[in-house]
Amino acid sequence: MRIPGAKVALSTASVYPESTAAAFEIAGRLGYDGVEVMVWTDPVSQDIEALRRLSDFHGVPILAVHAPCLLITQRVWSKDPWEKLKRARSAAESLGASTVVVHPPFRWQRSYARDFVRGVWRMADETDVRFAVENMYPWRYRDREMLAYAPDWDPTTDDYRHFTIDLSHTATARTDTLAMAARMGDRLGHVHIADGVGSSKDEHLVPGRGNQPCAELLQQLAEHGYDGHVVVEVNTRRAMSAAEREADLAEALAFTRRHLAGGAGA
Repeated sequence: MRIPGAKVALSTASVYPESTAAAFEIAGRLGYDGVEVMVWTDPVSQDIEALRRLSDFHGVPILAVHAPCLLITQRVWSKDPWEKLKRARSAAESLGASTVVVHPPFRWQRSYARDFVRGVWRMADETDVRFAVENMYPWRYRDREMLAYAPDWDPTTDDYRHFTIDLSHTATARTDTLAMAARMGDRLGHVHIADGVGSSKDEHLVPGRGNQPCAELLQQLAEHGYDGHVVVEVNTRRAMSAAEREADLAEALAFTRRHLAGGAGA
């Protein structure tokens, strides 16, 4: 069995409704290589010193910072989206994280969207931290489809230095995951491993429980010497107990490591 080069991290969003602090403890106990901090309304996720203490206490490195790009985080770290990215970059630099994950702007953020591609390049030129722009999806309601992101929900239509591919988002977008990864090529710098079945909702299933080519993508990454991180970003809100949540996160970790290693039966 090959030893996978890519590190496998746990997104702190994967333990919701438990806290950011709980994510560090769970990641350490289950043997994850690190965490990706989702910066959101939990005050600890916004506090650099608190995050540093959690990382040191549990011996769990912070490998990536997810900038506050969600609807519920519009007021986190300022209402100015560029200020959010600056603070995410500063957090990553301070905490030793290699990557900032960022979503494309919402279409109603017109000024931000208009300068987004150039602005992300400018910020990337000022740091060794990767700004990895993540694929999103059209919003759907019944028979209607709304294009909520600009310049596009598919970042490969524009020129970025690094990309994040999220397999729950490819499922929701009903797009070809492997074709998108191929378009990203060697600029694919970060992976959110999850699954989905093409629902209009962003499902974030445990990998292997949907119809996305999770195993195939991981094996391809290993074959091509991928040097980014693979982050388990799954939804465990329906877990009936802490034990069930941890079982899901352990299953996701085992799946990811097995297919990155390309071992027998992978």
